[in-house]
Amino acid sequence: MDVLTLSRLQFAITTIYHFFFVPLTLGLSFLVALMETLYVRSGKELYLRMTKFWGKLFVINFALGVVTGIVQEFQFGMNWSEYSRFVGDIFGAPLAIEALLAFFLESTFLGIWIFGWDKLSKGMHAATIWMVALGSNISALWILIANSFMQEPVGYAVVNGRAVMTNFVDLVLNPNVWVMFPHTLSAGFATAAFFVMGVSAYHLLRKSHVDIFRRSFQIAAIIGTVAVVLVALNGHSQAQHMVESQPMKIAAAEALWNTESPASFSLLSIGDLTQREEVFSIRLPRLLCLLAYNRLDCEIQGIYDLQAAFEGQFGAGDYIPPVALVYWSFRVMVGVGFLMIGLALYGLFLVMGEILEERPKALKLFQWAIFLPYLANTAGWMMTELGRIPWVVYGLMTVDQGVSSIVSSGQVLVSLLGYTLVYGALMVAMVYLMMKYAKAGPESSAVGSPDVKDTLPSLVGAHD
Repeated sequence: MDVLTLSRLQFAITTIYHFFFVPLTLGLSFLVALMETLYVRSGKELYLRMTKFWGKLFVINFALGVVTGIVQEFQFGMNWSEYSRFVGDIFGAPLAIEALLAFFLESTFLGIWIFGWDKLSKGMHAATIWMVALGSNISALWILIANSFMQEPVGYAVVNGRAVMTNFVDLVLNPNVWVMFPHTLSAGFATAAFFVMGVSAYHLLRKSHVDIFRRSFQIAAIIGTVAVVLVALNGHSQAQHMVESQPMKIAAAEALWNTESPASFSLLSIGDLTQREEVFSIRLPRLLCLLAYNRLDCEIQGIYDLQAAFEGQFGAGDYIPPVALVYWSFRVMVGVGFLMIGLALYGLFLVMGEILEERPKALKLFQWAIFLPYLANTAGWMMTELGRIPWVVYGLMTVDQGVSSIVSSGQVLVSLLGYTLVYGALMVAMVYLMMKYAKAGPESSAVGSPDVKDTLPSLVGAHD
């Protein structure tokens, strides 16, 4: 394989792996902060033990997010130096703010939270985990501001062959940010909720620490139900924005080869091996118009017409993304999302009916449901990034123009194999630690019991 293919593969592997940890960090930090706040307000030991138990799992996940996230930044200089040279003056600003603001905020207060149990008042200690949650979510915002420039460039001018920032406010207020950030944030809350429900279901099946895990499941079911509904609503808004900002992406997501008016929604489309011809398709008339414009009559441009338009605007080239991957990743994301909505509502029904522990089959189901948000999150990011191909910065720079020109395929292959092996080892460690502490349950002793600092003291200064 050539340098471009290897570099894309390496970035895809490291990005997807890193994003396994990010959504859980976003949501679980909030849940732990909520639990500790309930402890401060009520004084009940139940909430303290909940806080310490879920806090351990949060810190393990957070630490793995740090290790995998650092690699992302180095790749911009090593494998994508031409991209960095072209857009670094713009792309570097939100990344720098993310590091200086969110990194120091969350890492500092995480350290205080881990080691401050016996040194701070209850209220001050709870405030530290709220600052961690705030920092984690601010971090996500600035990362998405950077990514949104790649999706929809604003506030820039091209000077001497490089993109330079002309308006920082436009960069921050990029319309793509404000449809993408709520979707990512709500997905993080949904991930955390399903994680808490799944681990709680494991313990409820074994009737261990029933009071703690019944209450944990209740809190997660409520937050999870709200979160998955918001994911769907925010995703709908994001798709409508995509129709205007990246029409080729939505056409690929629907395998819409020819312009349609009114446009139909694809239930199932199968193409040939070249991914450039439709072999079989089942479509629902007008439904794509409803999704794209909230009406039943519209025109959606097809892939072939968009290709011709892009050739006229940008010159000869292939502007069609990998349709099969975009199409199926979109359906995996949406299909799993609706399944999560059903399960969240079912969990809420069990909680409200106070029949949760009477349904062992349901509890087993929720154990396996832990994996659903990870599948949806991965599919969603694949659709978002692959649908932009061939652009690395939409309309300004193609992927092949952004790759480093002096790096050999052998060098990239060695680093790819190295990262894959190291990440595989980290995944084994992460699964082992998560399973170990999730199965062990909360500490059985009273308020003065050992906490997260006794288990993971090396995690101070972590950064996701």
